Amino acid sequence: MTPKTFHGKITPTDIASSLYAHFHRGNLRVQQIMDGNNIVVQIASRDQTQSGGKTGVSVSLQKVEDGVMVSLGKQAWMGIASSLGVTAFSVFRNPLNILGRIDDIAQDIENIQLSDAIWDVIEATAKNLGAGFEFSERLRRYVCAYCDTPNPMGEPRCIACGAPLGTSQQQTCQFCGYVLSSNSNVCPNCNKQL
Repeated sequence: MTPKTFHGKITPTDIASSLYAHFHRGNLRVQQIMDGNNIVVQIASRDQTQSGGKTGVSVSLQKVEDGVMVSLGKQAWMGIASSLGVTAFSVFRNPLNILGRIDDIAQDIENIQLSDAIWDVIEATAKNLGAGFEFSERLRRYVCAYCDTPNPMGEPRCIACGAPLGTSQQQTCQFCGYVLSSNSNVCPNCNKQL
């Protein structure tokens, strides 16, 4: 999946704590692996689940300057597919068997939507902490190439020497938060048109 960068006062620990609080319940378990400023959060089915197939997703949280870059691994689907196959075969043999598989179907549907639910929790956490895809206030300054004076974002000319700042101003992708150059028309991270 395409990584997303959230700029602002947010840390990998903030996101990891939110994921743990939201997903460490019911048929899911969460574990964290820390390496300095980076955290990998693994969300997976418990070993002794009562219903549904097994699944799992890894979330990589990497500290970047004034923010966090988040990327999701590919979700394990084979356990879900197997459980849905058992349900289909059971219903094919006797349509009334669907009544005994309702819990399995509900859990499989929840597991299929796991990646979307993870992004929802991450984006809600970022929003609650005031982070987003826009640059943080500290990074919204452009340094003039001629006189090394920091200038506010959006200034067309340097406030000290009057030199043009147009080519030095960076922007972020509105879809994933990737830092772009001023002449970018397509985001190299998510390949979306700007």
